[in-house]
Amino acid sequence: MTKKTVIIGTVGTGDPHFVAVSFLGRILSDAGFKVVNLGCSCSTEEFIKAAIETNADAILMSSLLGYAESDLRGYRDMLVEAGLDGIVSYIGGNLAIGVRTPEEAKKNFQELGFTRVYPGVTDFDQVVRDLNQDLATNIVAATSGM
Repeated sequence: MTKKTVIIGTVGTGDPHFVAVSFLGRILSDAGFKVVNLGCSCSTEEFIKAAIETNADAILMSSLLGYAESDLRGYRDMLVEAGLDGIVSYIGGNLAIGVRTPEEAKKNFQELGFTRVYPGVTDFDQVVRDLNQDLATNIVAATSGM
C-alpha cells in the first residue's frame, strides 16, 4: 500500500508557531502518512508548489496569529489554476478572531476552498480520522468519475 502524502506547515508571513505543526506531523507519520513539513511562515504558493512537486494527496495548514483569512484570499482559485481543485485541504488554529464565532470561521474558510476547518483547540486523532475518511471519499469519487 502506497503512503498518502500530506503537506503541512503554518501559513502567512510572520507566523512562527511550529509546535502544533510538529506534533501533527509526527502523529500523521505514525498513522502511515508521508509528511512534507514546510515549516513556518509559508505562503499559499509554497503549499501549492509543494503539493504539485510531491503529487500530494492533501494540504494541511495552520495559523496561530489570526491573519489566515486575508493570507488565503483567492486560495480556491489558485488550487483550480494549479490543477489541484479536488485536493483535500484543511486549516486549523486561531481562526475565529474578533467578533467571529467558530461557526462563522468554518463557513468563511470553507468558502475559501477548505475541505475541513478546525478553529481553536483541535483533536489531532480526529484530524487523522477525518483525513482517512476524506481521502477515501476522494478516491471513490475519482474512480467513479464524479
